[in-house]
Amino acid sequence: MFQNQEYELLDFGGGRKLERFAGCVTDRPSPPAFRLARRSPRLWRSADLYFEEDVSNSERSALGVRGTWQPRTETGAKLLESGWTLQHQKPDFTLELKGSPFGHLGVFPEQAPNWDRLCRLCLDGSRRLGRPLRVLNLFAYTGGSTLACAAAGAETTHLDSARNIVGQAKRNAELSGLAEAPIRWIADDAVKYTKREIKREKKFEGIILDPPAYGHGARGEVWRLARDLPKLLALLRRLIAPQYPFILLTCHSPGFDPHRLRSLLQEISEEFPQTTVDSGAMSIPAAGGTRLPAGAFALLRPENGS
Repeated sequence: MFQNQEYELLDFGGGRKLERFAGCVTDRPSPPAFRLARRSPRLWRSADLYFEEDVSNSERSALGVRGTWQPRTETGAKLLESGWTLQHQKPDFTLELKGSPFGHLGVFPEQAPNWDRLCRLCLDGSRRLGRPLRVLNLFAYTGGSTLACAAAGAETTHLDSARNIVGQAKRNAELSGLAEAPIRWIADDAVKYTKREIKREKKFEGIILDPPAYGHGARGEVWRLARDLPKLLALLRRLIAPQYPFILLTCHSPGFDPHRLRSLLQEISEEFPQTTVDSGAMSIPAAGGTRLPAGAFALLRPENGS
């Protein structure tokens, strides 16, 4: 959970969401909120930062449509220039926040329940094996999942194709007091790296992946989710150690619902006795008991694991 409710989804609708990040209120696009009505229209006037998409440029990357952050208050202008931080508790770590040209800030709040799951799995697995778990985090972004595992003592490999994003993840480790934790930081293509690790006969107890619908590797390799995810999962099953296996797969792309993700991991689960697959929708709670849809997850884990 986020410390002292530092994060809060205030409202959503009309294709946008209004959020509070550590004292800064932001108004930014949200495709799942496109056909939904806002509950508190007046509340939107409180935004410190507003993300405006470039409607003259229809180019969409793996990260979204380009645009610019517009400060609406003095607080917004200051934080947009300097950046700020968000605290997460149990597991404890810190994430640097800064506006990107794609409307992101450096954190996906819907992943918070998964960070709790990962922490429990790493603690339980390490206790059973009598040593730290080895975890591979692919498409790792700014490192929330990496830091959750590292905070639980796991030996973690953090991989993302964008070198600047890997740099931000390393800063997050430093801010979290985890600069000396056993984390390998790698900027590379996920498929190419996986193939190299297979040749090295490397094994991991845990694998985490949050692949985009479309993207490019570190050297321009093209990634398309529908085409490449099944191939990558087929490779990853050769990296899984049988002692305490888990795979966390999350997606934010249309067509990749909990049922589809569950079926993809169920095929791998059949090769590992005494494992099970959990799945469900990811969402973010808002005021009034409503929830904003935010993708899906599937988790392969030991049957008697955390």
